[in-house]
Amino acid sequence: MFRAGGRRPGPDERSSRAEQAGETTRPGSDPLQAPPLSVWATAQRSSRAQRSGRYLAASMAHPGKMLPAVARHAIRHYSRAQDVVLDPMCGIGTTLVEAVHLGREAVGIEYEPRWADLARNNVGAAAARGARGEADVLAGDARDVTRLLHRRYHGRVALLLTSPPYGSTTHGYVSRTPEGRITKTDHRYSRNRANLAHRPLPALLEGFTEILDACRPLLAPDAVVVVTARPYRRDGRLVDFPSAVITAAADAGYRMAERNVALLAGIRGDRLVPRASFFALHHLRDPRRAHGHHHLLVHEDVLVFVAR
Repeated sequence: MFRAGGRRPGPDERSSRAEQAGETTRPGSDPLQAPPLSVWATAQRSSRAQRSGRYLAASMAHPGKMLPAVARHAIRHYSRAQDVVLDPMCGIGTTLVEAVHLGREAVGIEYEPRWADLARNNVGAAAARGARGEADVLAGDARDVTRLLHRRYHGRVALLLTSPPYGSTTHGYVSRTPEGRITKTDHRYSRNRANLAHRPLPALLEGFTEILDACRPLLAPDAVVVVTARPYRRDGRLVDFPSAVITAAADAGYRMAERNVALLAGIRGDRLVPRASFFALHHLRDPRRAHGHHHLLVHEDVLVFVAR
């Protein structure tokens, strides 16, 4: 496994540690060995609290934001200072903001101009707060990433960190009108039906596979690809979205090296404190009444890949 503290060990160092532990020299190199697993305590504070004073207030309108603590933890563990960090589906720029605060060079691509503008503004706010790194944000389709990005990025990306969309099932906010009606807001990435977030799951995964494949020329020889994905419920059924992402990555030529868990609940002593949304609770309660006992999902998978 890679060393915590923002530095990846070199090949000799990894080999020495692996021999002492009886492990292979590269994560995921043994097909008979289960990928390493760890649990990240990334929700000790709520999403809103993690962003307060660090991101523009308008950021909360995006329906599928990565937790800043998840991005920060991944960047610290899988990259070094001045490394290039890429997010090909950067949304409001969470990956970029956390990267520049940690002294990395970051670049992001966002399909929706509205979110691309907000990502630029969040990066600008980070610079105003003293962030040492630099970041570029480009609006466009990440399947054209090699055309969109300057050639200076080709072969230099040390860490690709992203999270694919998966519709409005677990996203958005609710409020009650004076008449007592419940309204749903901030649950759409856009109204552009070409956006992968609006596509059926098979089409979404096909597009995500194309994005991962298109990014390969940008990766450094020892690059790491980290994708966050959470299981979710739809129509009372659990959708194993992380496993679908693993298949998409394999189809794009990547091998899974680690499978970690990022908590979406706080830890208080020996108990978890859920931070579930209205929609997560709603999807839990309906199937519970109809089919018996179900559990609240309080994690997302952090899937770590290397190129084959």
